[in-house]
Amino acid sequence: MSLMISTGLANAQLTTGGIKSALTGMLMYVYAGTEPVNADAALGAAQLLLTVSDAGAGGALTFAANAVAGVLEKNPSQVWQGTVALTGTATFCRLALPADAGGSSTTAIRIQGDVGVVGKFLNLSSVALTASSLQKVDYLALAQPLQ
Repeated sequence: MSLMISTGLANAQLTTGGIKSALTGMLMYVYAGTEPVNADAALGAAQLLLTVSDAGAGGALTFAANAVAGVLEKNPSQVWQGTVALTGTATFCRLALPADAGGSSTTAIRIQGDVGVVGKFLNLSSVALTASSLQKVDYLALAQPLQ
């Protein structure tokens, strides 16, 4: 599993508090193409396949009220979904603010992870996405190492 946080998110955690508050207002963007070397890097030639939001209506994604045993899960009462914009193979995703254009930045708050069917940051039933189809994200968790 590949998970990278941006310098902006690391700085926000150290300056203003927890990761949950830093992620306020985020959407999830799922891409085809080569995953950038880190969450600070520009998207390059990656193609946006899918934008995941609250019920697919553009609202921000939320997380559970509390972390348990060092794990913060997606809010179980919120439906994370979106309509696939382009047909392609999902390779990576980013949690980012809607205003983030995906350029190189050490101040943007982002989480970047790999996408697959099993053992990845974002697990989907299939990485082959088809334009106009509805895609749900039923589970996502952020883990903080213990000890």
